[in-house]
Amino acid sequence: MSAYIAPSQIAQRQLEYFNGKHVLVAGEVEDLFPLELVDHCESVEVFTSNYSYYRQISTSEKIKSHFGSEFDADTQADMVLLYWPKAKPEAEYLLAMLMAKLGINTEIVVVGENRSGVKSIEKMFKGYGPVKKYDTARRCSFYWGTCLSEPKPFDQAEWFKSYTITLGEQSVEVKSLPGVFSHGEFDLGSQLLLETLPNLSGKVLDFGCGAGVLGAFMAKANPEIAIEMCDINAYAITSSQAKLEANGLSGRVFASDIYSDTAKDYRFIISNPPFHSGLDTNYNAAETLLGQAPRYMTRDGEMIIVANSFLKYPPIIEQTFNNCETLNKTNKFSIYYAKKP
Repeated sequence: MSAYIAPSQIAQRQLEYFNGKHVLVAGEVEDLFPLELVDHCESVEVFTSNYSYYRQISTSEKIKSHFGSEFDADTQADMVLLYWPKAKPEAEYLLAMLMAKLGINTEIVVVGENRSGVKSIEKMFKGYGPVKKYDTARRCSFYWGTCLSEPKPFDQAEWFKSYTITLGEQSVEVKSLPGVFSHGEFDLGSQLLLETLPNLSGKVLDFGCGAGVLGAFMAKANPEIAIEMCDINAYAITSSQAKLEANGLSGRVFASDIYSDTAKDYRFIISNPPFHSGLDTNYNAAETLLGQAPRYMTRDGEMIIVANSFLKYPPIIEQTFNNCETLNKTNKFSIYYAKKP
C-alpha cells in the first residue's frame, strides 16, 4: 500500500513532466511526495497554508518550505504542482496568486480527486492558457497546462469577503479569505456558542479560530480579557488578524498545530472544534484538544465548546475533566462545558 495520497500517486505515474523543472508545490498536499520529486527536478519548493504539514515538511533539508496565506518569497520556480483544494474559491485564489507571482510561460500540473471538483480547472484556467487532462487513476485526474497570457497583478486585499454580524447589542465586521471556515457566512454553531457563553475573564483562547468571529465577539463583550486566537490554517490567521484590526481590537493571533504553539495558562478555552480533514471527517484534532486541555489551563480553568450533536464528545470530556455539562442544545448543535478538576 502506497504511503502517498491518491493525487500524489497519479503524479508519481507522470514523473517525466517534472524532469528538469523548478517545481513549486502548493494546495492540499498532505504527504511527502515532494521529497521524491527532488530526485527528478532541478529544485522543489513547497508553499502550504497548513501549519501541521509545514512543521512536518520543513524538517527536510532537501526542499525549501513556506507557510502563509500568500507566497511572496523569491523563487526560480517555472512549474506549479497544484493539489486541488477542497474549496473552489481557494483554488481560484491560489491560481491568481501563483500565476501573478511566477508569470507567463509557467507550466502547471493539477492533481486532485474527481469528487473534489478538480474538473473545474478546465474552465478556471482558461484566462491563463490551455490546460488538458492527461491521466486518470484512483478516482483522481492529472492535468497539465501553461500560462500563456500575462496574469493580472495580485492584491490579497481584493480577496477578502467583508460582512457584518450583529448579535444582541454587539456588531462585528468580518473579513475572511477563501479557504476559511464560515467564509462569507456565520456558522449557526458559533452563534449558539456565543449566545450561551457566560462572562469571561483572564486569558481566553479561541482554538481553531477560523475567520475569528468567536474571538472578536468575545473581546468586544469582555473588554478586560486577553484574547488569543489560533488556527492551523494560514488563511484563518490572516483573516483573524484583519478582523481584529477592522474592529479596533487587539489580541494575539498565531498558527498552532493543536497545542504546539499555545500558552499554558488559559482561564478559558473556547472552541468550535474542527472535525473535517479535506473531504473526510477527522476527529483527531478535536480529541487531542479535549484530551489535553487541562495541561494548558490555570487551576480554575474552564472549557466551553460547540459541536454537532452526533459527535461523541461528552465521554472524552468526562474522561478528561471528570465532569461534562450540556449548557445548551438544538436539533443540530450542543454546547458542552467542563471545569478543570
